[in-house]
Amino acid sequence: MEQFDRLIGIVKRLRAPDGCPWDREQTPETVKKYILEEAYELYDAIEADNHEEVAEELGDLLFMLIFLANIFEERGNWRFDQCLEKAAEKMIRRHPHIFGDVKLASSEEVLANWQVVKEAEAKEKGKKHSALGNLPRALPALQKAFRLGERASRIGFDWKCAEDVLAKAEEERNELLDAIHKKDAIGIANELGDLMFSLANFARHLGLNPEDVLRQTNERFIARFLRMEEYFSLKDISIRDASLEEMDDVWKIVASKQQESSRD
Repeated sequence: MEQFDRLIGIVKRLRAPDGCPWDREQTPETVKKYILEEAYELYDAIEADNHEEVAEELGDLLFMLIFLANIFEERGNWRFDQCLEKAAEKMIRRHPHIFGDVKLASSEEVLANWQVVKEAEAKEKGKKHSALGNLPRALPALQKAFRLGERASRIGFDWKCAEDVLAKAEEERNELLDAIHKKDAIGIANELGDLMFSLANFARHLGLNPEDVLRQTNERFIARFLRMEEYFSLKDISIRDASLEEMDDVWKIVASKQQESSRD
């Protein structure tokens, strides 16, 4: 708590009348992008299993959250300790099997009860509650498709198995090809979206997060492309001057070596 209080003190000093000009100019609107960036950097550190970077990035994200909370506190909207109090009350309320006398034996039962509690909270606030919840609008679309399918599945609205989802994806593929054949621009966009949504849920049925899978594919593509550039550079050839056939041949060599390396 001493270090936590110290960090709060640093934020307040930066935002003081004689503090840092840049920090004093920041608003919730300008800060929100930094919060997302820090969250993604923390995500990368966790994915890389780098404990030192996780500690550093977690600290950076915590700083930005305290910074944002301090702005609202300055405006008189609420005090920072009220945020902590609300979070504590919410967690206690949503874990009656830990802090109350409700008996829940499995993760599935915990999730089901979590939804019941959230629905009661929404009614108490006069809001409509959906089984889909309130996923952030800024959530990456692929991750959101995964989470929507996950939440719909909790009430039984789901394909029975991965093969059924793959069949649906094939159906969407055919509809996309038909839209392309008809040169229907709106239809192409809709059917392509449907196909991507189906594939996101196919990944879910395989026990995979499509966002993670695509991120890994992106990293493999980058690594292979950089090696392909290096190959041409060693031969004193600009990759911009290489033909598609030449690049394709080198790509296959690089991909093969990368696959062998990953197996080792």
